[in-house]
Amino acid sequence: MTDSRTRSASGINKVVLAYSGGLDTSVILKWLQQEYGCEVVTFTADLGQGEELEPARAKAELMGVKPEHIFIDDLREEFVRDYVFPMMRANALYEGLYLLGTSIARPLIAKRQVEIAKQVGADAVAHGATGKGNDQVRFELGYYALAPDIKVIAPWREWDLTSRTRLIEFAESHQIPVSKDKRGEAPFSTDANLLHTSSEGKVLEDPWDEVPEYVFSRTVSPENAPEMAETITIDFERGDPVAINGEGLSPASLLAKLNDYGRTHGIGRLDLVENRFVGMKSRGMYETPGGTILHQAHRAIEQLTLDRGAAHLKDELGPRYAELVYNGFWFSPEREMLQAAVDHSQTKVSGTVRLKLYKGGVYVTGRKSPNSLYSKKVVTFEDDQGAYDQRDAAGFIKLNALRLRLLGRRDG
Repeated sequence: MTDSRTRSASGINKVVLAYSGGLDTSVILKWLQQEYGCEVVTFTADLGQGEELEPARAKAELMGVKPEHIFIDDLREEFVRDYVFPMMRANALYEGLYLLGTSIARPLIAKRQVEIAKQVGADAVAHGATGKGNDQVRFELGYYALAPDIKVIAPWREWDLTSRTRLIEFAESHQIPVSKDKRGEAPFSTDANLLHTSSEGKVLEDPWDEVPEYVFSRTVSPENAPEMAETITIDFERGDPVAINGEGLSPASLLAKLNDYGRTHGIGRLDLVENRFVGMKSRGMYETPGGTILHQAHRAIEQLTLDRGAAHLKDELGPRYAELVYNGFWFSPEREMLQAAVDHSQTKVSGTVRLKLYKGGVYVTGRKSPNSLYSKKVVTFEDDQGAYDQRDAAGFIKLNALRLRLLGRRDG
């Protein structure tokens, strides 16, 4: 390791660390104190990961962090309202499948870290993402967008603690508590928040091997889901869900309730081999129960309320939006431009969708809206009483066929 006197010469006196209280970030905390000789401020975000966060406070205090420099923030409502819902309005799916549960959490963590750094007068921020993954990019693009001159410390790109054994040895030599479940080789790694849980590595690295059932934590197996389907309704206003079964709920409460439905019915499992931004392919298992239900419902209400041109343009923009989120460009001008277009499209996207949930499936069974563009009078196979003159179709077809006829005469 580099001499701590060299680190101190870098001018870093105080750093804000994204801290979970787990093995990796606890080792990072001590490593920062030792190698940089700086004061460490810890920030732990409650994004609905379902873990008790107070132990992180106790562990940070045990390692010498001042109580006033330990931040544990409940960001669940902000996360869903200002990050998940805007993304859902765009129908964003990375590579056509992934609902971006990990990706969308990183800009909020980065934003809050920078805010805390400014509040406490820190010189730098630090994270525990490895040099192989996407998260290092997402965190750091967020930092630099919000604080262009901030210094960033990424220990996994600097230290020589390149194995779990080395991490545990470091922890034990510095009296850092290591839980029993961390001493063996971890079968896979996870990341969780209110939108999803992701699992990757170890037992999941061979894309031919079926994911073991013990990997799943957010959903029951579809085979073991109830034999009876369950029907729910979701109300939308301007593209955002506001109520389930007629009961108004806050953004975080609504997503949590949809998660409960999804868990019960085995909804939202995705086995994906994806292209990471850094260039490699990786295989992961994602569980996004509530998000999967919400995505289907949102598309259903758009079917009634969006004009064809707007709907098809949104379908073209969605993959670009998803790629920006996946690659860490949440705070970029192009994502904000796309968001403005998406949000404009949602001004009339209000109404109710009825869905049937059954053994891993989400089935739309009805939708209605005061802003519906659907006209039964125009579309009916019965007498439309002059609402649509079928003879108009002949000219429409001939005009669209003109270039094809000219090509056919030349090349036939």
